[in-house]
Amino acid sequence: MPKSIDELVDLLELEEIEVGLFRARQPDTRMQRAFGGQVLAQALCAAVRTVGADRSLHSMHGYFLIPGRTDIPIVYDVEQVRDGRSFSSRRVVARQGGKTIFYLSASYQIAEEGFEHQDPLPEDVPAPDDCPRYVDLLAEATGREPAVWQREYGALDVRFAGDSRPGGTLSDPRHPARARVWVRADGRLPDDRWIHQAALAYASDLTLLAAATVPHGVFIGDPRLQAASLDHAMWFLREFRADTWLLYDQVSPSASNARGLSTGRLFQEGTLVADVAQEGLIRPTR
Repeated sequence: MPKSIDELVDLLELEEIEVGLFRARQPDTRMQRAFGGQVLAQALCAAVRTVGADRSLHSMHGYFLIPGRTDIPIVYDVEQVRDGRSFSSRRVVARQGGKTIFYLSASYQIAEEGFEHQDPLPEDVPAPDDCPRYVDLLAEATGREPAVWQREYGALDVRFAGDSRPGGTLSDPRHPARARVWVRADGRLPDDRWIHQAALAYASDLTLLAAATVPHGVFIGDPRLQAASLDHAMWFLREFRADTWLLYDQVSPSASNARGLSTGRLFQEGTLVADVAQEGLIRPTR
């Protein structure tokens, strides 16, 4: 995973090797497999290169098929499915080493006037500066130095704002699996909208599946757990900046059959800007 915001931006700059065919570089990482958020973000960056500037991403749906490797590039093949008067659809296939590792469908829309409503910002959320860094909590849980996690997650500034584990600050019998974090890119991003959308997709994959493990006494990265993203959907509702604090309110309504389902809402300055859903493998190891 990129250790700085500059490296993240570099990862989002793809090489076009043929019309609709793009090659992406890999970060310098010690991870054994490619981070799902990286694949999501790079696939979006490939798709947007084929869409008119008058259209903005409003939804994406991705399926992770096999783990991506970190030692060879990923190639993204974009199919221009449809361009209508208001919407454009794209399908992206990610391949690596001759194997398909990921599918993405994305939809883009022109700006239009319409009805407006939204859920309110959750109450009683501590400010980002009052919350511990996520890398410090990971270090405490794993026994590895914070610098190890900072090296992998340094492109993001993530602060833990509470969860619903026993004794947690979000205890709620109606929602036994809930977690909140503040997140932003750790540095200034270019002003291009597509970079902010790709960066938010990248960040959205970091903590969402972990919400499904909250009531069970394990965490992502725990040797007692095999975890992996299976699919990921995201809806971009309003304008935002990924380098400004966003509250990520995450709930897991169900875990069963070694899978966990999590949903998340992303708020910025009181405005609901994106919604996320993900199902992932959370298999207890034996």
